[in-house]
Amino acid sequence: MSIIEITSLTQPGVEIFASLTEAQLRNRLDKTKGIFIAESPKVIRVALEAGYEPLAMLCERRHIQGDAADILERMDDIPVYTGDREILASLAGYTLTRGVLCAFRRKQPQAVSEITKGVQRIAIIDGVVDSTNIGAIFRSAAALGIEAILLTPTSCDPYNRRAIRVSMGSIFLVPWTWLEEPVSTLHDLGFSTVAMALTPDSLPIDSPRLKAEPRLAIVLGTEGDGLSYDVIHACDYTARIPMSHHVDSLNVAAASAVAFWELRKR
Repeated sequence: MSIIEITSLTQPGVEIFASLTEAQLRNRLDKTKGIFIAESPKVIRVALEAGYEPLAMLCERRHIQGDAADILERMDDIPVYTGDREILASLAGYTLTRGVLCAFRRKQPQAVSEITKGVQRIAIIDGVVDSTNIGAIFRSAAALGIEAILLTPTSCDPYNRRAIRVSMGSIFLVPWTWLEEPVSTLHDLGFSTVAMALTPDSLPIDSPRLKAEPRLAIVLGTEGDGLSYDVIHACDYTARIPMSHHVDSLNVAAASAVAFWELRKR
């Protein structure tokens, strides 16, 4: 571990925390060697426990012997950049809420068949683009027994900095990968599929028929328009959450928590 005092916003090595966009972090060097940024000691610990490789840290000076001390003891041969709160805020573009950032190497995506092998409940995220919603869905999935998550390429990257922060590190706990094929291909892996959508023939989310399915994929749609006609009609079931006071729908993150709990494996 090498502690380096930051004296300039253009100091070599710190660009990973400042000038690189999310897209540049994702494609750093090549797609198999991308980077993500984890924020706060708690989230960084979860990433380390999940086996992610740390590359560099940005840490307020007071946290070196404080909240981040146990983390730094585990860091071998990586630079730890430090400085006053003000210069770190100028570098990152915002005040560090927990005073610590860590850059990690992304893991290579797994095959859909690999992460769904032997599991009973998975979620499919189709076109959800808000990073806060992605983080909240992952947090609910981890807490409520979802065993894997598949995302369509039109969805927000789970390694987005805000998604990681909102998930409180749950993105590192639930196996996930990209679903490049249609939702209907999940049938080939032994899953029944249920689309979360408001249609005339939708079942209530607590339907015994849904709960009895041995392997079920819960399909969640984009924040505005929901799931497309093609996706809904490719699914075996459509389900709705019964509501009161003429409310027609919930935010996708809130709806996911209800669905995950009601349709959890038995």
